[in-house]
Amino acid sequence: MLTINFSNIKNSPNPLTHIDKDLEMRPEFFNRSKDLLIKAENVHVDGDLFYDEPYVTGNFHVTADLVVPSSRSLNPVKYYEDFSFTENYSETTPTKQELEDNPDPIVKVEDDVIDLQTAIEDNILLHIPTTILTPEEEKDDIFPEGNGWEVVSESSFEEGKKNQVNPAFAKLKVLLDNQDDKNSDK
Repeated sequence: MLTINFSNIKNSPNPLTHIDKDLEMRPEFFNRSKDLLIKAENVHVDGDLFYDEPYVTGNFHVTADLVVPSSRSLNPVKYYEDFSFTENYSETTPTKQELEDNPDPIVKVEDDVIDLQTAIEDNILLHIPTTILTPEEEKDDIFPEGNGWEVVSESSFEEGKKNQVNPAFAKLKVLLDNQDDKNSDK
């Protein structure tokens, strides 16, 4: 579990506190992310924390080897994450105005402890793309299908809509064709 004390950063004689660490993901992380993540290995964080009144600010760079479910078939897909994030930590509950004015999240610190582990775990989940495909699904444009149903691409769906005949107009056409046949018999 990666934590650091707010007061240690605030009172440090050094302008920056550097972190360079490999992380083990906790079982509770996998429990809460079971639908989004199959495996997370080689998780590494590199970053700096500094005090800029009234916040301790952390700038972090995270890399991780993940296995996530495909958004089409739920088959496992290897995915390499490489991202950066910034968070501010406060001893007091941030006001609505502070939250609106600050582009980076402000997290209230409990008992002088900054929980970097949870921040990193949350950001790993936030950086998983909403659409992720197996190499085969991507290359061959494979969609799942079952008994009486299939998933189609948006372009195929739109093309099908263009070629689909409105049932009301189909009945009208039959009625008009019958009318034409009657007129031609006379």
